[in-house]
Amino acid sequence: MIKQCAAVALTAITVLTGSLSWAAREEHTFDVSVTIPTLAFYVIPAEPDWIHRPQRLNWNLSNSTLSSVRKNFDVRHDTSAIEARLEAAPYLSNGRPDDDIALRVSFNGVELSPDINPRQVVSVADAATGMRAMLEIAPIKPAGGYRPGDYSGNVLLLFSARAPGA
Repeated sequence: MIKQCAAVALTAITVLTGSLSWAAREEHTFDVSVTIPTLAFYVIPAEPDWIHRPQRLNWNLSNSTLSSVRKNFDVRHDTSAIEARLEAAPYLSNGRPDDDIALRVSFNGVELSPDINPRQVVSVADAATGMRAMLEIAPIKPAGGYRPGDYSGNVLLLFSARAPGA
């Protein structure tokens, strides 16, 4: 009986260690995150996978123009309108100031500026029910035309809830 138990145990150990030596193994590590907005106020991208990646303005070789960036945001505020402004004047630069390309930024059809006073971009009624609003970033063709080079820049939008009654 002891020989049979020992044989079974030895066979089980052999099978288990043998299968481990032949097993292929892959591991994947990835980050997971979530932002859960408050239902009272939010301005969030409708397609969240683009916001942290550089956005390309594509060059059209046949007519020497740049494309624009157009993205949707879901917005809501339960007590007042939503305002927005730019932190700084947006532009693309290749390192030579004479070659800078200014950018026109509009949200929900309202052109934004770095002026300290924000502009209303969503009315009280639309903000209360929630809506989808378009962000558009378009290049402004320089007087001398576009010059060759690799350009990059930042657009920093600031959204706020308008003070009730304002």
